[in-house]
Amino acid sequence: MIGAARAALDHWGGRGVPRLISHRENAVFAVSLGDGRKAALRLHRPGYNSVPEIMAELWWTNALADRGFPVPRPIPAQNGRLLVELSPQRVATMLDWAAGVPIGAAGQPFANDAPPPVVLYHRLGRLLARLHGESDALDLPVPFQRRVWDQDGLLGEMPLWGRFWEHPELSIQDRRLIGEARQKAAALVAQYRAHGADFGLIHADALRENVFYNANQSAMGGLGLIDFDDSGFGFRLYDLAVAVSQSMTEPDYPTLCESLLDGYGALRPLRRKDRAMFRVFAMLRAFASLGWAMPRLAPDDKATAGYVARARHAAAAFLA
Repeated sequence: MIGAARAALDHWGGRGVPRLISHRENAVFAVSLGDGRKAALRLHRPGYNSVPEIMAELWWTNALADRGFPVPRPIPAQNGRLLVELSPQRVATMLDWAAGVPIGAAGQPFANDAPPPVVLYHRLGRLLARLHGESDALDLPVPFQRRVWDQDGLLGEMPLWGRFWEHPELSIQDRRLIGEARQKAAALVAQYRAHGADFGLIHADALRENVFYNANQSAMGGLGLIDFDDSGFGFRLYDLAVAVSQSMTEPDYPTLCESLLDGYGALRPLRRKDRAMFRVFAMLRAFASLGWAMPRLAPDDKATAGYVARARHAAAAFLA
């Protein structure tokens, strides 16, 4: 992996040794460019996003940066291209270094130097509202290829992140519970889409580690977004549900949800129906995460039990 990172860095005229900082869908390295700038080098996971999908992501984030939205801007390689193909299976991209620190991570306290969580999530609601508004104002190029977080992508026979109801760690009772919830949710989501649901470009992964707080940045309450790897077209409520998904089983979850929705609604008004559907999309994120974990985590991984428990909890609460 480090060899591929070194080879990629050469295309940007970088220097020094790449330092691995994250390895989930992509391997992300902290690097130094020839002019001394710090940047983030991404080696994209083979088979996850196609070259057209990655190029669409880069176009979008570059356009957002042009409009003043706090997101890392793509950096062209020495040949002027935003994407370098190292091999038929491996491509690389480079992004500006994101200033600040993540507001937190799953199962960990929020960052000490950030505002209290209830304030953070009100600001995050406003940030996502602006993301959606700025995205709606863009004239997207053709083609513009990204995944689609619609009813099929979330609940169909082949969901984007896998057939969550088949997770091997689900008990027979769990499978029955989640299957019933899936069936009822599919009808509600179809009806919601047919009656004017807000649908468009979404980040789809605004987890704590992808939301950065920069005390020196005054715009948008000091918050910014990174990691648009899972972004695409989808329900705007799904974007909101993802943002608080890591707190679903924590005591302050209802308070954070209200704060997030209030912040969002201050810029993009929410109907009573939207607020009522929020819990459905919260469950759908729990289901999607369970599907995501299935091919990536071993059954005995300690995190697996958490994904199963969260999906079970969400389904039971929904059906109740």
